[in-house]
Amino acid sequence: MKSLFKRLRTRRLASMFVLLATLTAAIVGGSFAAHGVRGQEQQNSSTDATPLKVVNSTVPPNEFVRIAKQVGPAVVNINTQTLPKQATGKGKRSFGRTQHLPQQPGDDDQQQEQDQQQGQQQGQGQGPQNWGDLFRFFGGQMPDQEGGDDGQVHESLGSGFIVDPKGYIITNYHVIEKADKIYVKLSTDPDNQDLGRPARVIGTDKATDLAVIKIDTSSPLPTVKMGNSDATEVGDSVEAIGSPFALAQTVTAGIISAKNRTIEPGAGGQFQHFIQTDAAINPGNSGGPLLNMNGEVIGVNTAIYTQSGGYQGLGFALPSNTVVDVYNDLIGSSHKKTRGSIGIRFNQGLSGAVNRVYGFKNGVLVQQVQPGGPAEKAGLKSGDIILTIDGRSIKDGDDMVNEIASRRPGSSVRLGYLRDGKQADTTVAIGDRDKVFADVGDQQAEANPDEKGDPGEVKLGVVVREISPATAAKLNTPGVVIESVRSGSYADLQGLVPGLVIVRVNKQPTRTKEEFNAVAGKLKPGDDVVFEVMDPRHPDEGINLVGGTL
Repeated sequence: MKSLFKRLRTRRLASMFVLLATLTAAIVGGSFAAHGVRGQEQQNSSTDATPLKVVNSTVPPNEFVRIAKQVGPAVVNINTQTLPKQATGKGKRSFGRTQHLPQQPGDDDQQQEQDQQQGQQQGQGQGPQNWGDLFRFFGGQMPDQEGGDDGQVHESLGSGFIVDPKGYIITNYHVIEKADKIYVKLSTDPDNQDLGRPARVIGTDKATDLAVIKIDTSSPLPTVKMGNSDATEVGDSVEAIGSPFALAQTVTAGIISAKNRTIEPGAGGQFQHFIQTDAAINPGNSGGPLLNMNGEVIGVNTAIYTQSGGYQGLGFALPSNTVVDVYNDLIGSSHKKTRGSIGIRFNQGLSGAVNRVYGFKNGVLVQQVQPGGPAEKAGLKSGDIILTIDGRSIKDGDDMVNEIASRRPGSSVRLGYLRDGKQADTTVAIGDRDKVFADVGDQQAEANPDEKGDPGEVKLGVVVREISPATAAKLNTPGVVIESVRSGSYADLQGLVPGLVIVRVNKQPTRTKEEFNAVAGKLKPGDDVVFEVMDPRHPDEGINLVGGTL
């Protein structure tokens, strides 16, 4: 019985295979018939195809076309060369700065308070504090080209625009910062011209990252018109022109995404309040113009927010009103931007709790008064709350800085302030910001003429202490934590802030305060100084290198 059942099942399977084979053959045959194909004998034929023709219609030019034609001739390509002897980095970094730095001495028991303070600063015109190396100035020097002492000439590129027919050009300071030679190529210059026309530096301003350079010309050059950046609105259409990745005369468009954006905390960002845009800008666009729909320059493209090194929808341009103010000083006899100062440091972005406890809504809480500075001579003290300048109420630190910085050294202001709940006022002489902080450094150096004091504080402007065992274990390395940074000092200019941990200086371990001071004590002006620092709140990010020339 089983044998019979097996034979029947075998015959049924065989019948199914025959059926499947028949159907497959029919389908394949039908397919060949439908397509008219018989192996390789069938020839392709296109006798029934109609040739395409170009339609001779015209598209009315939009505003972006008009602006590109109007402004393009005044936008230039800037090439720089750094010679081998100067290929090592000096000054502030121009391609990436760490932003998420703790603002107070940072051992473990202070992290929650710091996180809360930083959270309160969000949405107040400031950038997030955890951008890390995502915020970049974007001169056209690519990461694999960054200067090193390798005996080679390093080239970089950027953009700029002509503002005077005699050949005066505005660009970013970081585009020409390390350059030994600067060349400018106009839109009308031939492509086979290697680098362009030699240019010389007229003046620079690190605080706003602006520079003015000049080329010689025998005939008037095309220029741009400077617009009013204060009149711009979020949502306005804008156009950017520059040379990203050496692709000259590249035009992109977008809108203004935000205004008054501060992306670098502390003194480094006091004079940089950017226009934010989503117009595509990339390495090489730096120094080029951001234009409104009237074809007027409303900003200088300066920085981008990026995870890849390229465009990600967030670009930042220094407003034209700031640019014009700085330019007019740089072309003056001193070739520098002079800013007023009263010699104080203050806390920015205070929480509402601080305001309520100290009894003020608007104003500036003085954190530190520079010894020997104008504010100290006028009787101001740490803890005072500055409320008015010449009778006008001030909103916050930015408002005060803008007001004081605009005053000429030698003039004076009347400050109204609050001390221990009582109102008072005093007259303060305005000093030159650069000289005020330089004088403070000189006074501290004179107080330690034999450098018997703290070398780290005298030479670098930083006071350190040894980190706790818990922090050392968290970072997996010993080091010293920064307790304070003197305003205007070398450490301040490099972007160091309280709370960072220094693990090495010039490759020398700084496991203790004594080791740190021993390394600092050997430094002299002109030396390259590189800090290896870690952020205790982000130990997974490892070591960041911060350096320049003392």
